[in-house]
Amino acid sequence: MKAALALAALLLQIATVSSNDPIASPQYLRFERTIAIPVNATGQACASLDASVFAHATSESLNDLRLYTATATEIPFNFSVSGTQSIEDDPAAIHDLTSSNGDIAFDVGMPPRPYSAIVLDLSAKDFLGTAQVSSADGKTPLGTFALFDLTSQHLSRSTTLPLQESTLAHLHITLHLTPAPGSINPNLNPSIVHGATVPPSREAQTLYTPIATTSSITRRGRYTVATIPIPAHVPVERVSFTLDPKFTKNFYRTVTITAVPQGTRNNAAIETMSGAISHVKLPPTIESNQLSIDAALGANLRSPATVTLFIDNANNAPLPLTAVQLEMRQRKICFDASSPSTYHLMYGDPTLHAPVYDYAAHFTPSSNPIPATLTAEHRNPTFIPRRDTRPYLESHPELPWTIFLALLGILGSIVLRRARTRHN
Repeated sequence: MKAALALAALLLQIATVSSNDPIASPQYLRFERTIAIPVNATGQACASLDASVFAHATSESLNDLRLYTATATEIPFNFSVSGTQSIEDDPAAIHDLTSSNGDIAFDVGMPPRPYSAIVLDLSAKDFLGTAQVSSADGKTPLGTFALFDLTSQHLSRSTTLPLQESTLAHLHITLHLTPAPGSINPNLNPSIVHGATVPPSREAQTLYTPIATTSSITRRGRYTVATIPIPAHVPVERVSFTLDPKFTKNFYRTVTITAVPQGTRNNAAIETMSGAISHVKLPPTIESNQLSIDAALGANLRSPATVTLFIDNANNAPLPLTAVQLEMRQRKICFDASSPSTYHLMYGDPTLHAPVYDYAAHFTPSSNPIPATLTAEHRNPTFIPRRDTRPYLESHPELPWTIFLALLGILGSIVLRRARTRHN
């Protein structure tokens, strides 16, 4: 019995031993893309990745992505995702809030970084107006911007001031607000100003890459519906809508977005989110367009999925949509290019772990990198499946447990038989 227990313990120990990490080699990578760079260009080059890289890589984290020269020399690279900066909206303090001749004036303490917009927190409803912005001393004018709230008319609201990029520590803002047509005497005094926030500068905002587009848009009762299939691993992070350019009417529509993994029967795997699109234009200065929705959908990372969008028209005529586009945040790789040289991006080996490069650890982005582009994807003509060189027990992890359970059964039978013998 002691020998059997010792054997079981040995088998479990073997099952927990892992082999060395596999070495990346071009012959084991199923897919290939040539990276085109300008002739004789040298220095830091950057290429944006498209949806097919995610679709044919073996994980959503692109662990198997590798870059090689024509002589199969592995080239280190840096992988980055647009919009991953730690910069978030910063609060901005309001000072010296006053009222004069119906206008509201105050100073704003800005964060110690570049900024290109400020969002006012105003509690008022149903108003039109302008915001005049300057430096706190009034010597540097930054412009006059439109503000509005038309929610009672089932339209949108805007209290964002789109500035030129600035680093002024303090701003002075004067609001001139009037009731929206048809509204009943809104309370437009200094008490409506509750604060302000400062989003990241436009230089730090997110860039997007198209994933899939459809112009096949249908009606389903009060809803306009668009359906777009996407492959596995491709992240969906924004949905954009394109309208007939001749359409100029004001509107506000809520949108429901669902992602259903292929072949699922589990309702918990279906992801649903909502947002809104809108357009407002009122002469002479009011204009606002919101034709995209942030959409972090994760169901499609694990398997192919179908994304369906429902635009609620309520009692209104359907919008003249010409296209709906799914997008992901821009992903790109950057590397040091030399001339003459040809580079190949390869992927499709499920055994690989994410590479660790000193180049990436000490990477400094160039202000003017060489533009590089990916050519069409094709299968690696030299591809061969990787042989499983692991020890037999490691390549069959279920075997030690099967033997262990069998031994337990045998030991149990022996104990039971001895107990019966003693009883008799």
